[in-house]
Amino acid sequence: MPDYGWLRLPPVALPPPTAWKRWGRNLALFLLTAASVFWVGALHGEGGFSVSDGVRLMLGLLSILAAHEMGHYVAARLHKVDVTLPFFVPFPLPFFSFVGTLGAFIRIRGPIPNRRALFDIGVAGPLAGFVVALPVLWLGIREATVRPPTPGGISLGTPLVFSWFESLARGPVPEGMNLVIGPLGLAAWFGLLVTALNLMPIGQLDGGHVTYSFFRERAHHISRIASWVCVALIYFGPSWILWAVLMRVLGRRHPPTRDDAAPVGAARVAVGVASLVVFVLCFVPDPIVVSWHELLQDTPLRRFLL
Repeated sequence: MPDYGWLRLPPVALPPPTAWKRWGRNLALFLLTAASVFWVGALHGEGGFSVSDGVRLMLGLLSILAAHEMGHYVAARLHKVDVTLPFFVPFPLPFFSFVGTLGAFIRIRGPIPNRRALFDIGVAGPLAGFVVALPVLWLGIREATVRPPTPGGISLGTPLVFSWFESLARGPVPEGMNLVIGPLGLAAWFGLLVTALNLMPIGQLDGGHVTYSFFRERAHHISRIASWVCVALIYFGPSWILWAVLMRVLGRRHPPTRDDAAPVGAARVAVGVASLVVFVLCFVPDPIVVSWHELLQDTPLRRFLL
């Protein structure tokens, strides 16, 4: 019983959280995101509205995102850290998104006991998502078609692992032709992009958790450098503007764990090196291949500047 001197108050039992707060909101957002991804995928389907394209994009993309977030969730629960179930973010605007979602996240509500737990929670998501993305990528490469370049089409940057799978599954593309990916290929490409962005060693990102696990206070300096590198990547094209702003916002100093002195261990160092390899395989400096020249060409802004 709390003791406030002359006043003694009996403990108050808080009501248990409702089913809506425990899992109802998460399920509702997941279903809305599934519908959003299906809708956008079907609208962008081959030859018009395609139910098959919508279903394939939905299954491929949500499997990768769910694996990523459940990797965090399971690792947190193993370390007895209080976390929420994943919150998925629908974005059903086909003219501003070609995948129908902004991704997903979990909320960590309790303190992190030590750097081992922080490392495990941070790295489990990207590695789980990457493992699931590989078979989706293989199927996506197999379903892709080889066509002549289409004027006005969107060109996507190719991560290293995407190029490897393309060579293994299809062989060299004939000169003057392009490999045009379908819904599964797009799902894999977006999943690899999410993996690379999350593994950046910045603030509260998964890569920021991993970096703090190894370097503690020096992680803040690494985070600042990496966030300015994101700003420099705007040189490759305007698609990095939004990401650079987000990385600067997320680049705040990482909070300490309850026991920063506890060692991480050699095994986790090896896994950390593996996560760095995954980052290299997934990262692409120009996700959407649009140069500044192409953006400004024949626009009022270009005429004003010139």
